[in-house]
Amino acid sequence: MTTIGLVLSGGGARGISHIGVIKALMENGITFDKISGTSAGSFIGSLLAYGYSPDEILDIFIETKFSRYLRFGFSTGGMLSIENAEKILLKYIPENTFEALKIPMAVTATDIQVGEEICFKKGELAKPVLASCCLPGIFRPIVFQGKELVDGAIFNNLPVNAIQNEVDYIIGVHCNPLNQLKNSSHIHQITYRSFRLAMRGKAKASLDRCDMLIEAPELYNYNTFDFRKTKVLFDIGYNYTKEFLTSHSQNPFFKNVLKIN
Repeated sequence: MTTIGLVLSGGGARGISHIGVIKALMENGITFDKISGTSAGSFIGSLLAYGYSPDEILDIFIETKFSRYLRFGFSTGGMLSIENAEKILLKYIPENTFEALKIPMAVTATDIQVGEEICFKKGELAKPVLASCCLPGIFRPIVFQGKELVDGAIFNNLPVNAIQNEVDYIIGVHCNPLNQLKNSSHIHQITYRSFRLAMRGKAKASLDRCDMLIEAPELYNYNTFDFRKTKVLFDIGYNYTKEFLTSHSQNPFFKNVLKIN
């Protein structure tokens, strides 16, 4: 029996598209034996691993006002604190452990002090997930197990390596596409483009290791904090994945291994 690993990238609000991707995959009979995620991917992946359906996860995002769980930390230079968002995870995963998840999950964060990637697979769940979502310069680092942790996307925005030796087939879902930049001298656009290029470069090795890579080009038009566009982002992931699977339905490998309808 072929075992399938699902790897979910970071991307802030764009990560909501993961929910639509997952729904389309599951509608085609695709299930997951292992999940790996960073940043938004770790948050959504944890809810999926616990047993929530894609529709239930979408409802959680629609009902949750994420801004209510953030507060300014003026004592640390005005950065936001993400720790209040822990209440969201504890509400929906009250056991707060990796062991409570129905599907094994790997969460990737970055140790900012020593400059290395850290992967969590057991023990307390909420703090590693929050740390994985902790965008540097915006949120204060999460202190956990004696380490100062920030967004896992710094080193690896598609953590295939966390589960690649534990499954036969990797489905990667990446929500940070690049498009061709038109001539522009706007400093903000150039800075943002440069950041996206750097992230893409770091993720290339992981992108290349995916047996199936799902990346909706339309997501380029949305930014990290577009949480008010939850349903739009979900639909982008869902519709793109349906089209993607249909276009590959005659591929013998996809058809036989994934049993696409």
